[in-house]
Amino acid sequence: MQETIQHILEQKFRNAFARTGIGPNIPVVLQESGRPEFGDYQINGAMAAAKQLKQNPRELAQKIIENVELTNVIEKLELAGPGFINIYLADEFLASRLGNKVLDVSLAQTETIVVDYSAPNLAKEMHVGHLRSTVIGDCLVRVYEYMGNKVIRRNHVGDWGTQFGMLTAYLLELNQNKESLQMELGDLEEFYRKAKAKFDADENFANKAREYVVRLQSGDAEILALWQQFVEVSLDHCQEVCDRLGTKLTREDAVGESRYNDLLAPMVNKLMEEGIAVDSNGAKCIFFTEDELGSKDETPFIIQKSDGGYLYATTDIAAVYDRVNNLHATRLVYVIDSRQSLHLKQLFVVAHKSHIANSDVKMEHAAFGTMMGEDGKPFKTRTGGTVKLIDLINEAITRATTLVKERNPEWSDDEVASLGHILGVAAMKYADLSKNRTTDYIFSFDKMLAFEGNTAPYLLYAYTRVNSIFLKAQSTIDAYLNKDIMITNGDEHKLALHIARFADRLIQVAKENYPHYLCSYIYELAVLFMKFYESSPILKEADLALRDSRLALAANTAKTLEVALSLLGIPVVAKM
Repeated sequence: MQETIQHILEQKFRNAFARTGIGPNIPVVLQESGRPEFGDYQINGAMAAAKQLKQNPRELAQKIIENVELTNVIEKLELAGPGFINIYLADEFLASRLGNKVLDVSLAQTETIVVDYSAPNLAKEMHVGHLRSTVIGDCLVRVYEYMGNKVIRRNHVGDWGTQFGMLTAYLLELNQNKESLQMELGDLEEFYRKAKAKFDADENFANKAREYVVRLQSGDAEILALWQQFVEVSLDHCQEVCDRLGTKLTREDAVGESRYNDLLAPMVNKLMEEGIAVDSNGAKCIFFTEDELGSKDETPFIIQKSDGGYLYATTDIAAVYDRVNNLHATRLVYVIDSRQSLHLKQLFVVAHKSHIANSDVKMEHAAFGTMMGEDGKPFKTRTGGTVKLIDLINEAITRATTLVKERNPEWSDDEVASLGHILGVAAMKYADLSKNRTTDYIFSFDKMLAFEGNTAPYLLYAYTRVNSIFLKAQSTIDAYLNKDIMITNGDEHKLALHIARFADRLIQVAKENYPHYLCSYIYELAVLFMKFYESSPILKEADLALRDSRLALAANTAKTLEVALSLLGIPVVAKM
């Protein structure tokens, strides 16, 4: 991986700060300029340094300019305002950074990252509430892997607990023929609803269900066999959804709560022996100080109920132990609803305090908000029920297929169906990923399938526009990717600069776990290309060297679009 522009400038100015007498405690505050008239980047660390050194900020900024070595990197530096330094990069420097090397974002120091995402309960079919975790997690996995990290996907499915005793009891009551379980579980949602209704209404049935839970967790062979069949059918449903969405999740990534069953008692004993957990009315609980959580909250972290039963908190601790000690993770990322923030804060404190995870193991909550309907309320069916995720995906594909057919009436049915599937899924993913994950957002088919604005259809169309240039030139994108580039105008400069920032943007996504940074980058890339395309003739350019240069810039745009979209789990298409 070549040094990023951000890193080069920070190092150059850090050296200049030192030569100017500014200590290492003053950061080099480098940021991308929001307006071209203020350059490509801006340094404003001089003002903080001037305050500490009791100097005039403009005079100190001028000294920094005199001490910085940026030969062959910049066109000029400009002193502005009370002490800002505007940086204008040289066209030749930008051009030299493009080609295959701009897409090489492999890190010198990599991590082993376990990503916990999707995580449906196997008692029900996946619903719309699982969309965000699944697509956000999938994007982060792709970004981490692209940068050379070892990434372990963990679909932490709920396959253990009271509901499985209830479902097992209902299975046995319905049909003793185990071979017909696939038919009985054809509609998981309906099956669960009927079992739950019987559990609530029939005390004898409820007692039998509780008995089956005990037998299940004790390793009873008969109950385990029934449970395993139920799990298999449930996982088939989950995998169908994940495949339909085009995620990287596989059956092997599904690791249920049951996997950690043998670790639960040892984890509780360890925490009790170390005095981290205490007995509270018969339950084993962990309490926290305000300093530990960052806020005052007296909610305990319960790891064992008074009746001896374990909770998902206990399983989560055991999972941390497994991921750190057996998978050798150096970073754990949980892509989980923001409503679980307190639980995860508590989990992280417990894991580090007990040294189940050493202090150098990073534990992060990539929290996300709620997907809302167009009425501004949590997404539901018209009758107020839960929307199955597979139904939502299929509707997106159906709507997209209709749009494709309307736009391309001469296409074959296979062509329409293929693009309709890609477009429908891409629209759903992008609509989610392009939003700040911490906020709620309104789910709208009409908006996400629009061919204008910050949408997947617009971006895929932008790629086809670039691709069509090479079709007309009777050449390929790869043939021009590494050819020399001459930057001759402002639109070319802006486009080249944006492409050259790809690595910096990807590093930011991987560090902060915000996919919308990448979406914003992709959208801006498409917009900048369209401006360049309108202002700078390519195939009609009479100067052959300039024509080839602009084809090379177009090739860099196309390849960057393709790679960036693939990191969102969206494939490009040749035509629309």
